[in-house]
Amino acid sequence: MKLIAEIALMALIGRFVLGLMAGAKRHDNLIYQLLGFVTQPFEKLVRAISPRLVLDRHIPLAAGAFLLMVWFISLLFKAQICLEIGMDQCR
Repeated sequence: MKLIAEIALMALIGRFVLGLMAGAKRHDNLIYQLLGFVTQPFEKLVRAISPRLVLDRHIPLAAGAFLLMVWFISLLFKAQICLEIGMDQCR
């Protein structure tokens, strides 16, 4: 879970930065579309669980917050498991 959240978070950040650099032509950019393909399942999930009050343009931000929460919870579980089994076996 942690790795999937990390990949999706990096794709969201990359898409945001590329969108800033590409401007209005970002939808024609192949890399922007590829990053959108990676983040699309998470954005659809957030759209499904969020109320209609949330605007569509805010869904990527909400998906980022959701993925950050999943990453943090996964990190806590991993730390707990590593403390239980010992740090040598955790690596």
